[in-house]
Parts: sequence; C-alpha cells; structure tokens
Amino acid sequence: MIKAVIFDMDGLLIDSEPLWRRAQVEAFKLAGIDPISEAEFHKTKGIGVVNAVKQWHHLKPWQNPPQHEIVSLIVQELLKLIKAEGKLLPGVVKTLDLCKREVLPMALASSSAYKVINTVVDGMAIRDYFDVIYSGEDEEYNKPNPGVFISTAKRLKVEPRDCLVFEDSPAGVLAAKAARMKCVAVPIASEKDHAFIQVADVVIDSLEEFNKSMLERLEKLAA
Repeated sequence: MIKAVIFDMDGLLIDSEPLWRRAQVEAFKLAGIDPISEAEFHKTKGIGVVNAVKQWHHLKPWQNPPQHEIVSLIVQELLKLIKAEGKLLPGVVKTLDLCKREVLPMALASSSAYKVINTVVDGMAIRDYFDVIYSGEDEEYNKPNPGVFISTAKRLKVEPRDCLVFEDSPAGVLAAKAARMKCVAVPIASEKDHAFIQVADVVIDSLEEFNKSMLERLEKLAA
C-alpha cells in the first residue's frame, strides 16, 4: 500500500526548468564559454547541476574557469531568477492538500542543492507540507540512480515499495521505478512519449489532473 509520497521539485512543483536554462546560458556567457544548446540542456535534465556541468565539459571541453566555478555561477543566477520569477505550477497546492488530507507523510527529494530547495520551499511557502527534505547533493550518484529516493524513504521510515513518487523528468521516473516505487509522471509535452516516462504507473499532463480516485487506483496497484 502507499504509506508516503515523495515529490521531485524542478519542473514538477515549480516551473524552474526555463530558469535553469537561462541561468546556465548566463553563467557560460560570463565565463566566456560557448552556450549549451536547448537540446543539450534537455539531455541533462533531472541529473543535478554538478553532473550536468561534467557532461557539458565532456561535450565541449574548456580550460577555465574550473567546473565548480561554473556550477556556482549557475546556482547564483538561478537563485536570483527564482526569487524574482519563481511560481508554483498548476495543481501543486491541490495535490499537496490531497495527500495531507489522506494523512500521507510527504517528502521533497530533488537533484538540486539545499540552497536551491530552501529558496523554493520558503519562497513558495510550502515547507510545512514536508516531513523530509532531501537533496541529491548528499548522494554519491544522482538520478537516474535510485539512491536519492531510497535514502528519502529511509528518512520517512517507509519501505521503498510503499512510496509514491511524483516526477517530471525521464531520469527521475527511471530512478523512482529503479527504487521499486509507484510513480506518477508529469512530463512536458515534448517528453511525454519518452521511453522512460512511459514506465511510470500513471502519466498526466498536469498535477491539476491528479485526484483521490487516481490515488485509490495507485493504492490498489501497490497492494
């Protein structure tokens, strides 16, 4: 049965993917490095900024500045954008309230650093919904490795098989299923047919669509 719910953050709770894209363009510009294309950006979606920069460096090696400085620049730019423009996606509060009414412990498990997570949950006033907040920066490997979700389940004191994950990215869905958790995918339109998205138990266009009947169907699958 479903005993706890785990939410991803970027692209699921907050419309931050366009902000991440703008932040990395600005950081690469400041560093004098050729910008990353939109297609390259989407290939690194959901894996965390440190892993993304490593992958970009592999694609187009540069000498200076070092990768950790690029990571820092991206995060600094992102925090500015979140504070100025960040907003919750449709259906987020509705879904959080539904889980709260069902007395399901909730966690936020994100590939983003704690400083980004804290800026979002405090700026969007949603911290109090979560019993656990966990970042992939505490894991050796980020999504699609299932570690971030397995560690979150331990902190919730719930078996992974009894968790339901909400994700938007292919890497995140794959991580959830690798952890043997039930998963609701809420992808952007261009990724809806992605093979990894399709392994989710439910695929919806928006959290606005999620309701108690859907939760009950997932409960039956988890039984």
